[in-house]
Amino acid sequence: MRLDRWFKQRFPGIGHARLQKLVRTGQIRVDGGRTKAGTRLAPGQKVRIPPLGPLPAVKPGRAKPAVSKADAQDLLARLLHRDDKVIVLDKPAGLAVQGGSSIRRHIDAMLDGLRFGAGDRPRLVHRLDKDTSGVLVIARNAAAARELTAGFRTKKVRKLYWAVVAGVPSPDEGTIDLALAKRPGRGGEKVTVGDKGVKGAGKRALTHYRVIDRAGGKAAWVAFEPATGRTHQLRVHAISLGTPILGDGKYGGKEAFLKGEEIASRLHLHSRAIQIPHPAGGILEVSAPLPDHMRVTFDILGFDASAEKGLLFEPF
Repeated sequence: MRLDRWFKQRFPGIGHARLQKLVRTGQIRVDGGRTKAGTRLAPGQKVRIPPLGPLPAVKPGRAKPAVSKADAQDLLARLLHRDDKVIVLDKPAGLAVQGGSSIRRHIDAMLDGLRFGAGDRPRLVHRLDKDTSGVLVIARNAAAARELTAGFRTKKVRKLYWAVVAGVPSPDEGTIDLALAKRPGRGGEKVTVGDKGVKGAGKRALTHYRVIDRAGGKAAWVAFEPATGRTHQLRVHAISLGTPILGDGKYGGKEAFLKGEEIASRLHLHSRAIQIPHPAGGILEVSAPLPDHMRVTFDILGFDASAEKGLLFEPF
C-alpha cells in the first residue's frame, strides 16, 4: 500500500496538504530514511510518525460527505464506464484531481458521490494535470485499486493523448527519449529536460508521437502515447520538438498561442483513451470525447475528429 493511503487510514483527520508537507520535510520517515508519499510499504517496515497534535475526530461511516449535490450530479453526467470494480470519468479541464495548499475543489474530495450504494469509497489510481481533460480511471474498492495500480506500475497500460501544437513536429512520427527533472524557479516548480551525466539529471521519460493532421505549417493535431508517467511529460516533450501545446503558457510562453486566430487560450491536451487490464480479467478500453474548447479549435483549423477510425493505439 502507498504510504499516503496507509497514513490516511490510520489518521483520517490529516488533510492531504499537511500530509504532503510532513513527508516533504522529512518528519515522516520509513526505516529511518526520507521517503515520498507514493512509496509502497512492505511488511516489517517501520514508519516514524511525528507528534501530530489534536486531530478532528472522524467516526467510521459517519463522516459528512465532502461532495455537494451539484458536484455529484456533474460527476455522474461525466461517467464513461462503470462496473462493480472500475469507474472511468471524463475529467473536465480546469478541475484538479487532488487537493493542495491552494486547491479546495477537486475530484478526490468528490468521490463519495460515486459510491452507488457501496460501502467502500472509490479510490484514485492515476492522475491528470488540472488543465488536462479526458479519461480518468477510478477503483471502486481497495482490491481493485491494487490490481489497477499494478497495471500502471508494470507498464501494461496504454494511454493515448490528443493535443494541438503550435507548428508541426518533424519528423511526422517518432519517439522522444529525454529525462525530466523538477527544478525550482520563479513562479513555482517547473519540469525541465535533464542534463545527461549531471547529478540530479532526472528520470527517464519516453513518449511516442504521431502527427495526425496539420493546418499548413502553423499548427498540428498530434497523438501522444507516453510509455512513462512523469509530471508534465507531454508538455515538456512537446517543447523539445519545438512545438508547444496550444495554451501552455507555463512552458511555451507566447509561442504557445496562435496570433490572429479565435482559439481558446486553454491547454489543448486531452486524455483521449486508455487500455488497462481489468481486475476481473481482460482489457478495458475507454475513450473520451473532445472537450468543447478543443472541438472548436478543430473546427477552426479544419481537423476532422470524426475521421479517427484506426487512430487509437496503432503500433508505433
